[in-house]
Amino acid sequence: MQTSQDHAYPAHWEADVVLRDGGTARIRPITPDDAERLVSFYEQVSDESKYYRFFAPYPRLSDRDVHRFTHHDYVDRVGLAATVGGEFIATVRYDRINDQGLPAKDPEDDQAEVAFLVQDAHQGRGVASALLEHIAAVARERGIRRFAAEVLPANSKMIKVFTDAGYTHKRTFEDGVVRLEFDLEPTEQSMAVMRGREQRAEARSVQRLLTPRSVAVIGTGRAPGGVGRTALRSLLDSGFTGRVHAVNHAFPEGMQRLDPEGVPAVRALREISEPVDLAVIAVPADSVPDVVRDCGEHGVQGVLILSSGYAEAGPDGRERQRALLRQARSYGMRLIGPNAFGLINTAPGVRLNASLAPQMPGAGHIGLFTQSGAIGIALLSGLHARGPGDGGIAGISAFVSAGNRADVSGNDLLQYWYEDPDTDVVILYLESIGNPRKFARLARRTAAVKPVVVARGARHNGTTPPGHAVPTVRVPDSTVAALMRQAGVIRVDTVTELIDAGLLLASQPLPAGSRIAILGNSESLALLAYDACLTERLRPQRPHVLTSAATPDDFRAALAEALAGDGCDAVVVTAIPWVGEGAAVSPGGGEGAALAAALRSAAVAHPEKPVTVVHLAMDELAETLAAPAPAPAPAPASGPDAPTGDRAPRPGDPAPAPARSPEPAPPPRSPTHPARPLSPPGPPPTLAAPQPAPARAPGATTPTPRRTASLRIPAYPAAERAVRALAEAVRYAAWRREAADPGRVPEYDDIQEAAAGADIERLLGRLTLDVPTGRSFPVPPEDAEALLARYGIHTRPVLAAPDPDTAVRAAARLGYPVALKTTAPHLRHRADLGGVRLDIAGERELRRTYAELTDFLGSPEVLRPVVQSMVPRGVDTVIRAAIDPAAGAVLSFGLAGAPSQLLGDIAHRLIPATDREVAEQIRSIRAAPLLFGWRGSQPVDTAALAELLLRVSRLVDDHPEVVGVDLEPVVVAAHGLSVLGASVRLARPPATTDLGPRRLPVY
Repeated sequence: MQTSQDHAYPAHWEADVVLRDGGTARIRPITPDDAERLVSFYEQVSDESKYYRFFAPYPRLSDRDVHRFTHHDYVDRVGLAATVGGEFIATVRYDRINDQGLPAKDPEDDQAEVAFLVQDAHQGRGVASALLEHIAAVARERGIRRFAAEVLPANSKMIKVFTDAGYTHKRTFEDGVVRLEFDLEPTEQSMAVMRGREQRAEARSVQRLLTPRSVAVIGTGRAPGGVGRTALRSLLDSGFTGRVHAVNHAFPEGMQRLDPEGVPAVRALREISEPVDLAVIAVPADSVPDVVRDCGEHGVQGVLILSSGYAEAGPDGRERQRALLRQARSYGMRLIGPNAFGLINTAPGVRLNASLAPQMPGAGHIGLFTQSGAIGIALLSGLHARGPGDGGIAGISAFVSAGNRADVSGNDLLQYWYEDPDTDVVILYLESIGNPRKFARLARRTAAVKPVVVARGARHNGTTPPGHAVPTVRVPDSTVAALMRQAGVIRVDTVTELIDAGLLLASQPLPAGSRIAILGNSESLALLAYDACLTERLRPQRPHVLTSAATPDDFRAALAEALAGDGCDAVVVTAIPWVGEGAAVSPGGGEGAALAAALRSAAVAHPEKPVTVVHLAMDELAETLAAPAPAPAPAPASGPDAPTGDRAPRPGDPAPAPARSPEPAPPPRSPTHPARPLSPPGPPPTLAAPQPAPARAPGATTPTPRRTASLRIPAYPAAERAVRALAEAVRYAAWRREAADPGRVPEYDDIQEAAAGADIERLLGRLTLDVPTGRSFPVPPEDAEALLARYGIHTRPVLAAPDPDTAVRAAARLGYPVALKTTAPHLRHRADLGGVRLDIAGERELRRTYAELTDFLGSPEVLRPVVQSMVPRGVDTVIRAAIDPAAGAVLSFGLAGAPSQLLGDIAHRLIPATDREVAEQIRSIRAAPLLFGWRGSQPVDTAALAELLLRVSRLVDDHPEVVGVDLEPVVVAAHGLSVLGASVRLARPPATTDLGPRRLPVY
């Protein structure tokens, strides 16, 4: 058996977790120094809970008990504690046992008995469930595969903890005790349970920050101005529905109210007699720890730290920030900041503006997160300019600007907005992604129900803002972008594009396809929109150009006709101020408002199709379209000429009559400029084979989202911006449809998973003696070939040729024709430098080629020549799989040589990849036409290529010890393929950031 001397304190088991109610706790191993904490904890547990734990009255722990429960070897006996404020709130322990339930004597015994005890005041917070996740992960690390637990039948809460965990379990009843046995191998159900608990807990923690009942602004200045006083003013001006307190230790003795604001004023937080949910801290960095301590002792749920002087100030500030985070979490508080800009919640029942924003944004359905305060200001200002006021097109539901984001990050907001009924679109501006693996998982889940639009600043290596302490991500930004697209994220490059895409997605339904109708009263503007559609790979129809004298009624009729047509999925309306005699509205006389009413009138009959507007010099049009549609005044008119109204359908309205194609009488036209379809110069370029219109089941309708019912229509001052936003919506809608059937990870009968695992264990035991922990190492070529063969990946034999005679013997063994290649690192895969000679037909040619190679490039000792048999001609490709410490396991594919090395034409997918994802991966590279018969060449066997990619994905997914696979070149022929070169790297599996038990990140 192993002793505690063999295993030092396992610091990597420490973790901060979010509990069911949104508070936090720290989980860590129990040590001998915890004796007093354990006794104090046990004294606070009720007699009933003690009885459930020990099956008998057990009022106090003996000295022997205390020693036993605090001394562990961290292998066969392990104890974990959940702590808040440094004190125990729950414990769990396991003891390794044999098949008879006795203490284990054999290291091969893989079962343990587990027991919990939770303080009564903290029961119902999900503490036991979190502890079970962590103790199970510890047990798996120590070679334990099964847990057993004995529980009294009356202890229904603990029985539920075990049975709800999702593990495969067996339940028996004997001698008045329920015995539960369950395997610790994670299952789909156990992972789903863990992810669900994580989502609910983290969402609840964000909800507590956004919906406080009372707020204390700590550091409120005595004179107007300053950060604290500005934050207080913002809170009051927003109409916050809760209670507000001003706190400053420099307030005069006896001061009870701060004027002119008229809010209660105190010198210290402890003087406030009621609970405080959120503390806004605006004091110098040196004073923040004392303030956070006061907040923790007062029971504050969360802190927003506006103060600067942390990680952005250098190494000392970074350490100060880490200490701040540890302190806040020790009290169970979540933290926004430091160096934060603030948070906003526009919900009518809250009206919270705990930020430095000068005005409260309008209420709406856009969730907004930024890491930069400056970008936060730009986004809020830009949205306000596009649609001010509650209910406008640019209204937000919530806003968080996290600054250095030491704790609360974009991932937490994704957890919250996933189920938030008031948020329809999520907009994120990120300057760093601390955990791309988790971000991709959360973004994929959120994008399946609502759009997620992301702009990422500091995309290039070495440009991470100094305040952001994040783990090193070795993958380039192109890989991160590819993983975002795979997760359904709408990736844009600028703040303007963030706003453009967000407004369209927040106000319009998703298009059913890429067929775009274009209409308007400007030929030039319509052509710009047409060209922009082609650039974005949309399928525009020939623009319908109205006359320059077209009236709002003309626009209404044209838009109604376009929306009613079956060949259109979305409409772009272009508009310039009109001129002409007899117009319904004179130029400059409210023409924008009149046109907006006409467009809304036409769009109301087809709320399932998006409409966007491009305008020049018509600001009134954009402002009117961005505002909520006004309720129409009662109109006595009736009959066919009565206005149809511009009010959106509302709950309780009678069902509308079936829509019919309008057939209005032709409106007055200018005799010299009749309406006509525009013929663009030449046919559009062929981007893909023509696709039929999307099929719909008889009677099927496209659901109308809430945001469509208000008939707010986005307007843009440039055709390119409108079309780019529309194209993002088209691509996102296509992803949503495809995500409904993501494909499957196929099973292959010839895969030998268990044998591969045994090979890996043998290699790790043999080759890691001199390798530092956490470092990877290359597998010898013959072992790599054998390991790959376990997964049906067979490489062409390569025989060393250190001299001409050995080369001749190798060729005779393989059979002519052969290839002679160098394997020197500086010449590997460089046929262009003469290091690869092909189609050598016989011994004489081989000797001559060998001599030329060594004379020209160097000695055999430098070149390391090898001989390999020739394979059928095809396209050279490269397949790689690698594990990044933050991004996770990534599968990459491209064409070998210049396309991938020089041009970066590589496609990436997360592992495990499905058959559908791999098929898309092959087709997504720019050089893909070379695989499908470009310019009359013979198409290659892409089915065999897809299978090889899936086998590599399975190998890396099944065995986390495999941290790198490199297959280059893979020659894909018309029938089959050949792997000519392969390498594998192994490492002991590191502690993962997203695959293990849930935990908050620590940077």
